[in-house]
Amino acid sequence: MKLKQLSLFLENQPGALSRPVQLLAKARLNILTLSIADASQFGILRLILRDWPKAKKLLEQEGFVVKVTDMVAVEVADRPGGLAEILNVLEKAGINVEFMYAFTEKRQGRAVLIFRFDDPDNAIRVLGKARINVVDSGELLKQLEG
Repeated sequence: MKLKQLSLFLENQPGALSRPVQLLAKARLNILTLSIADASQFGILRLILRDWPKAKKLLEQEGFVVKVTDMVAVEVADRPGGLAEILNVLEKAGINVEFMYAFTEKRQGRAVLIFRFDDPDNAIRVLGKARINVVDSGELLKQLEG
């Protein structure tokens, strides 16, 4: 049910983002989705790849510090209020959303958002109980790889 995300700290300067992306491309490792956040001195590149262990090893060999985080993919109704409904369920259960971002492709007409929760196992349980579809990670990765 959970996806593995790689996070890398990058200096906030020209070319810093292209280096890890080029390393992954050269190794034929496909980035399925990503997010980048910045501060004045550094940025955090967050990546989801099918072969994340290989990507982690490669990036660490090239001097990057890589953190692995459990993420949860959730189907969200692609309409006004779809995300609000899910956040309401999580809020009532006391589950904190630390950050989130979206896949660019839809799944059966629904958006797929990637969440980092303070308690991912409890979030999966609460969402399932509320009949909110937590996407099977293997199925999602297979669909995205085409």
